[in-house]
Amino acid sequence: MRKLFMILVVLALITPVQRAIAAEPQRGGSLVVCQPAEPPGLDPTANTAAAIDRVVWSNLYETLIKVNDQGQIIPGLAKNWEVSADGKIYTLHLHAGIQFHNGEAFNARVAKWNLERAKAEGTVNPHPEYFRVIESIETPDENTLRVTLKDVDALFLIHMAEGDASMLPIKGHAKAKSHPVGTGPFQFVKWVQGDRVELTRFDGYWNPKLPYLDKVTFRFIPDPNAQAAALRAGDIDVIGWIGSPETALELAKDKRYKVLAGASTSDVILSTNNKAKPFDNLKIRQAMAHAIDRQMILDLAMSGFGTPIGSHWSPAAPYYVDLVNTYPYDPKKSKALLAEAGFPNGFDAVLKVPGKYAYSVRAGEVIVDQFAKVGIRLKMENIEWGQWIDRIFKNKEYQLTIIGHAEAWDIGIYAKPTYYFQYDSEEFRQAYANALMAPNEAAKAKWFRRCQEIIARDAVNGFLFSSPSLPVVKAKVMGWWRNYPTIALDVTEVWLKR
Repeated sequence: MRKLFMILVVLALITPVQRAIAAEPQRGGSLVVCQPAEPPGLDPTANTAAAIDRVVWSNLYETLIKVNDQGQIIPGLAKNWEVSADGKIYTLHLHAGIQFHNGEAFNARVAKWNLERAKAEGTVNPHPEYFRVIESIETPDENTLRVTLKDVDALFLIHMAEGDASMLPIKGHAKAKSHPVGTGPFQFVKWVQGDRVELTRFDGYWNPKLPYLDKVTFRFIPDPNAQAAALRAGDIDVIGWIGSPETALELAKDKRYKVLAGASTSDVILSTNNKAKPFDNLKIRQAMAHAIDRQMILDLAMSGFGTPIGSHWSPAAPYYVDLVNTYPYDPKKSKALLAEAGFPNGFDAVLKVPGKYAYSVRAGEVIVDQFAKVGIRLKMENIEWGQWIDRIFKNKEYQLTIIGHAEAWDIGIYAKPTYYFQYDSEEFRQAYANALMAPNEAAKAKWFRRCQEIIARDAVNGFLFSSPSLPVVKAKVMGWWRNYPTIALDVTEVWLKR
């Protein structure tokens, strides 16, 4: 963490930072935001891809609860709520008079339908476990939602603030993947596939103070050099998630732009198929862990930005435990473990990386070189994002891959043996269950620490680094989030200084 802090301080000295502005936000204008990945669809309740939430979360779709740029839980469609003494009953009071973009009313009945749909058998929701803790839902009146849980769930409010819990209209949800309809400050105009998604101000938004902008366009430019060129040419106003830290350093020297250095929850990992041979052998996974020099990966792939991690938890999140030294870089130990596992001469394997993400490709190139030194001969294949989703994430047709897991608090994925890691540990599932039912902060810290320790010990994946947040914006862009404590490119309160 000290290294990350020093890097952010240096960057702050290089470039002017966005400070609190006393002036009132100005209304009007259009904003063009670049992000590297085009979403596979526009329904965050049907797909786990972070690229979806970065376009639609809070901008087009809204949730009952929100998270702000500091990671704090704040009101969303629910203006306030109470929790029972036993921690099982949540009474949420909704804003009155909310409408969807198609004119349908949003109320407690609609909220109930969304939550029941998310937890139903056969649901398309990528995280039904967030909702299956719900025992019952009542609607005492049009604007009151009472949710009773089966057990205490320490992350219930956090999960209600994620894209998976977005509120869709009952009648207008069927076409959400391509023609989304939400309650947010911006409504869908069109999606030009391969290029952009356009949103425009929703004049019927329930909060008349927002939004400030008239139009927002999300453009998809995977190449970092092309992103920077588009910014310099004036074709875009924001690089929401810059994939090339050295480009951020270069742009920081230009007074036309601001680099807002902050923290993120994106953990980049060498995802490992724990059921594919020889990776079902703990000694093999331990050998790989000892072959990874995280600092070299950061230096060569990320220009030194980011924080080494030893488990699946972001240093930006509460209850983080530094476990980097669980398996320190030790090529000799790595070779010895390979021999113990029956591979004294190493073995061949395939590393599949999504070519659209520069960090995956660059980190992959470094790991190929590091693994070769201990006898693990990797063939790296660049695959398209759609193939990554279908072949790796859905069908588990892979040995190794590199990807950033951007969802905050998502360590619960290790409790799912069917998840694409195919990690199956009753010990972890029990520890995670204890964490979710923890009655106080001390107990939460204890059990979330234990969760991190178990998957670090089991070397489930190669835990590499936590990505920095390095959005680059034109000097006129105000109100952009510096930190990314959740998956968001939230333009709700962004405005243009003229």
